[in-house]
Amino acid sequence: MPFKKIKGDLLAMETCAIVNAANSSLAHGGGVCGAIFTAAGPAEMAQACQPLRPCPTGQAVITPGFRLKAKWVIHTVGPVWAGGNQNEPELLASCYRQSLELARANNCPSIAFPLISSGIYGYPKELALAVAEKAIAESLAERDDLEVFLVLR
Repeated sequence: MPFKKIKGDLLAMETCAIVNAANSSLAHGGGVCGAIFTAAGPAEMAQACQPLRPCPTGQAVITPGFRLKAKWVIHTVGPVWAGGNQNEPELLASCYRQSLELARANNCPSIAFPLISSGIYGYPKELALAVAEKAIAESLAERDDLEVFLVLR
């Protein structure tokens, strides 16, 4: 199935799942996370996330999408950029792999990602993009069963 990079609004995607660039406490945050919580319904999303806390860096969990177009929100915690010597590429790749596995486990035919960690977590966009493309391509090479979008701003 295809892997496409597009410019656009993650919340406007008509995919089964969207990915939230979450914080480890799975709390309403800023950027993509804040937009997702606000659009989904902050109280409902907070209640769904509460029993899943904390979520370690590189891991992912899933909640309903509530008021979003997407049926599911996959919350993944990307690494904070610390110069690249703190296992950041491996942790970031794990975010994509874990999210894709959760989509598969929940029978999602399609998933849309933001560029994880490239906002307030400071991961350089070019490096984050390279990690995202490689992790997604490797996952699809093993099991080509998802339509995957990487939504860039």
